[in-house]
Amino acid sequence: MLGLVKAYTTRVGGGPFPTELNDEIGKKLGEIGHEVGTNTGRARRCGWFDAVLVRQSIALSGADGIALTKLDVLDGFDEVKICTGYKLGDKVIDYLPASLKDQERVEPIYETLDGWKKTTRGVRSSKDLPAKAIKYVRRIEELIGCPAALVSTSPERDDVILMRDPFKA
Repeated sequence: MLGLVKAYTTRVGGGPFPTELNDEIGKKLGEIGHEVGTNTGRARRCGWFDAVLVRQSIALSGADGIALTKLDVLDGFDEVKICTGYKLGDKVIDYLPASLKDQERVEPIYETLDGWKKTTRGVRSSKDLPAKAIKYVRRIEELIGCPAALVSTSPERDDVILMRDPFKA
């Protein structure tokens, strides 16, 4: 089964969102990515990629690969971040707690990677991706324990890179 994951994290509505960016970067992600709720028309909340949440979702869903979408939205950032764990009080944890109260209290722990200045928009081959974009994808794969079978580089249907055949065992 293939899971669908954005290259950053979004949420519509209220509730805990550990990697939410209430700053210009969050606003920029929303603008570039056209992050608006389909039914509500409200702006989606945006944040850095949450590898903890995605790893947990993959384990629960049984996905054996991901389609990583919207990589092009991260083009031009000086740096990109990935949440690798959470701090909850004095403890460091590698899972999203079940308790809503604890979910609201967690603080993300980030790993920072260099951004890429070249565009990925419309790229259809991994050999044409900037090296730093490939490094970002590979690091996500490592952290979530699941390969990126597909990477999309624009809203266009054909702008997809087949990284590995998602149907081969």
